[in-house]
Amino acid sequence: MAGGKGAGFVWDPAIASHVYRDDHPLKPKRLIGVYETLKELGAFDGPGAKVLAPRAATIDEIERIHSAEYVEAVKRASASPNRNDYSQWGMDRYRDTPPFKGMHEVSLLTTGGSLVAMEESLSGSVRVAVNYSGGLHHAMRDHASGFCIYNDPAIVCAQLADRGMKVAYVDIDAHHGDGVQAAFYDTDQVLTISLHETGRTLFPQTGFADERGTGRGAGYKINVALPPYTDDPAYTRAFDAVVPPLVDQFRPDVLVTQQGIDAHFTDPLTHLQISTRAREHIVRWFADSPYPWTAMGGGGYALDAVRRTWAMEYLIMLGAEIPSELHDPEPPVWTGEERRQIDALTDEAVSAALAAAW
Repeated sequence: MAGGKGAGFVWDPAIASHVYRDDHPLKPKRLIGVYETLKELGAFDGPGAKVLAPRAATIDEIERIHSAEYVEAVKRASASPNRNDYSQWGMDRYRDTPPFKGMHEVSLLTTGGSLVAMEESLSGSVRVAVNYSGGLHHAMRDHASGFCIYNDPAIVCAQLADRGMKVAYVDIDAHHGDGVQAAFYDTDQVLTISLHETGRTLFPQTGFADERGTGRGAGYKINVALPPYTDDPAYTRAFDAVVPPLVDQFRPDVLVTQQGIDAHFTDPLTHLQISTRAREHIVRWFADSPYPWTAMGGGGYALDAVRRTWAMEYLIMLGAEIPSELHDPEPPVWTGEERRQIDALTDEAVSAALAAAW
């Protein structure tokens, strides 16, 4: 059971200062807007707020999920990003995860921030701790992918599982949480639930209901592949039908969430139509659940939506009032034939996901 009150917020300017590439859509500086918005609102001065300094993850912690050969490749790319071709390790200067100077060091800090959040929530000193620089859920054992170098959500889940805990991992990024699913595909100790835009229209082209795990993991890998243009009513209905009943039936020791905000209707890289209203509904369920909770960020490429939504979510974690200016004024909602089509496709995705569960 969750023991603490209040919320930890992992922050250090170093986690928001690196640049993948000048034209790259993932801009770590987006986190500065979240922090400054919360600071201006006085969130960190309120009861229960706790600003947490990240630490560098150890190599042993990283290699719980990633191969030693891959970690060595990241080190080399970090030291000399332009000297060699690192594409065999998923690092390509012209594609989604380019090598850049200092990438190993900042990735250790980002991962360590998620581990600090984990330890803080487990200690019971806070209800939840969040590392918005984390949530890099696409990185695989031996290669980078989808802007992700080290898979901090998987590393956190592995640390918890190694302590004998049952972990419920819920991923609400617009993209399928493929790297975390892959890391625990054959175990029932980590339940993964991903709600995302269908792989038929979005990277990484995975996350279908029949990806349900193998061996002891069969039925513990749950995928809700939503149609493009899913709006708030359809999304919240899908979430409510899948996440609360399965998580509560699983009865985890810990809840881990990836809260990418690229499902927002203004995001330039995805097609979902989610607003701050749906996000508030979902994050309030996380906050009201009885499990120790570690939260992370993820995708989000419309900088103002990132700023407002993640600031709102931290206020929910604190139990504080949400200023109206953080909400979207008029979220898009389908009507008529479009409404019927979205609802039918969403219900189909929910039914397939539930049918795949243990």
